[in-house]
Amino acid sequence: MEYGAVSGMENTDIPEKLKLEVLEKIRPTELEREKLLTIQEELASKVKTAAEKLGIPDVLVRMVGSAARGTWLSGTHDIDVFISFPEETPREKLETMGMAIAREVAKHAEHAEDRHAEHPYLNIIYKGFDVDLVPCFRVASASQIKSAVDRTPFHNDFVKPRVKGLEDEVLLLKQFMRGGGVYGSELKTQGFSGYLTELLIIHYGSFENTVHAACSWKPGQKIDIMQHSEIEHDEPLVVVDPTDPRRNVAAALSLDKFCMFIDHCREFLKSPELRFFFPASPLPLKDSEILEKLEARKSTQLAVVFKTPDVVEDVLYPQLYKMEQAVAALLKEYDFTVMKTGVWSGKSETAVLLELISGTLPNIKKHIGPPVWVKTHAEKFKEKYKGADGVFGGYIENGKYVFEIQRKYPTAKGLLEERLMTCSLGKSVCKSVSEGFEIIEDAGICRLKDTDFRVFLRGWM
Repeated sequence: MEYGAVSGMENTDIPEKLKLEVLEKIRPTELEREKLLTIQEELASKVKTAAEKLGIPDVLVRMVGSAARGTWLSGTHDIDVFISFPEETPREKLETMGMAIAREVAKHAEHAEDRHAEHPYLNIIYKGFDVDLVPCFRVASASQIKSAVDRTPFHNDFVKPRVKGLEDEVLLLKQFMRGGGVYGSELKTQGFSGYLTELLIIHYGSFENTVHAACSWKPGQKIDIMQHSEIEHDEPLVVVDPTDPRRNVAAALSLDKFCMFIDHCREFLKSPELRFFFPASPLPLKDSEILEKLEARKSTQLAVVFKTPDVVEDVLYPQLYKMEQAVAALLKEYDFTVMKTGVWSGKSETAVLLELISGTLPNIKKHIGPPVWVKTHAEKFKEKYKGADGVFGGYIENGKYVFEIQRKYPTAKGLLEERLMTCSLGKSVCKSVSEGFEIIEDAGICRLKDTDFRVFLRGWM
C-alpha cells in the first residue's frame, strides 16, 4: 500500500539494522516485563483488599495504558490503575469512595500526590513505579461515558488485539517522536499521545509507512479507522477515536508540533540515522556564550521572572501560554516589535521570554489625525493637541494633521514593570505575579543559573 511519500523519497527504505539498533535500546527486557507484571498484580490485589476493608462492593480493577498493552518504552515506569464502579454510582460517591480506596493503597507507597483531571485521582510512587490510581464509571460503551476517563478501558480493548505483533513498530514511532520533541499530549508539550501513536501504527501498518505518509500531511489530515466520524473537527490532525465517533484523539496536538513531526519525518528519510531517535543532549549556555549571542543578535532579550505557582503542569502551562500572548500583545500595542516569545518553568522560578527588535523607542511618536477637509473632526483633533503638554508641534502630511507627542513608555522594561498586571493572566499565574516579579533584560538574564533554563536558553537563542 502506498502512503504518499514526498517527492524524491518514494524508494527510501529505513535500514533494518538501524531499526534493530533502536529497538535494542528501547524494547523492555524480559526482567523489566516480569517486574512490571508483578507490580501490576500487587497493585490490583491492594485495590481489592482496600475495597473489602472499606466495605465498598462492586469494585473492579483494570490495568490500562501502554503498560497493559505491551507498548511501553524500556526505562519508563508508568502504570495506570483504573478503579471502576457501577455506572449508576453517583458522581460524588465515586469520587469519595475511589479516593478512599486509592489512599488506602497509597499507605504502601513511597510518595502520594492528589491530582485533578475531570475528577480527583491519586498519583503514587510505588516500588519505583509512577502509578495513577483513577476512579472511573463502568459504562457499556465509550459513547455513554459519564467522565472523560471512562473511555480509557475501551481504548485498551480496541488497541490490544489490533496492535499484537506491531508492538515494536509502536516503540519505534514513540522513540522517533521523542527524538523530534513531539511526544506527549500533556498541555506543556501539545504533542502526540501514546494512544494516538498506537492508532497511527494500526492505521498505516508500520513505523516506516507512518513516516512516509506523514511527509505529505497537510493541516486537516483526517484518519477515521472505523469510518464512523459523526462531527467535523478543525484541528491540524484529526484521528477519529475508534471507540467514540465524536472525539478527535489528536485534539491536543498543536499546529507547530504537527509541522515539527512532518519536518522530522522528511529530514529522517533524507538521511536515516540514530540521532533522529536519540538526539545529543544540548549543553547549558555559559555566561560568556549568552553575552556572545546577545552581541551577535543585536536584539533585546527580556525575561519576566516570578515564583513558580504551586499547581500541576496541566494547569500551569495553559496559563503561561495565555500570559505569553497577553504580554506580547501589550508590547505590540505600545509599538514594540516582538520577534518571538517563549516560556520556561522550573521548580522555584518561571520565566516568560520575549525577543524584541529593540527594547527602546524614541521619546516621541507620530499621532495622525483626520484629513483637513473633514472639518468638524479635524478641528476637534487640532484643538485637542495644539499646545497640549507633551506635544512637540503639529504639521500637515498627506492631507492629514499630524502631532508629535511624547511616548508614555519609551522602554519595554518600563512598560512591563508598570502595566504587566493589566494583562490577562490565569488565576494561579496572576496570584504568583502579584506577589512579585522581576523584568530582566539582556545580560541580566545571566542571573538565572538553573541548568534546565540554560539548556532551554541554548535552543531559544
